[in-house]
Amino acid sequence: MKATWKGTVLAESDDIVTVEGNAYFPASSLAKGVTRPSDTHSVCPWKGTASYFDVVVGSDINKDAIWYYPEPSQKAANIKDRVAFWKGVVVS
Repeated sequence: MKATWKGTVLAESDDIVTVEGNAYFPASSLAKGVTRPSDTHSVCPWKGTASYFDVVVGSDINKDAIWYYPEPSQKAANIKDRVAFWKGVVVS
């Protein structure tokens, strides 16, 4: 699978875990130079606290378009060290 935004490949991998309809890519598959850390966090009742990255392509920024769980709950251990995408990022 591949995640793209504005024609730029953000991640590509055959090792995908799907949870609640979202494809979680290995964090190691993220392209270099297209992300920056965000201060945003949210809480999922069963997965834990999510953190986010902004996507940066040229001068365009897609705020909080990548999320991940640095310390997922035991129920969500299969998404440890993985990232998922939204906000217009195409996953195919």
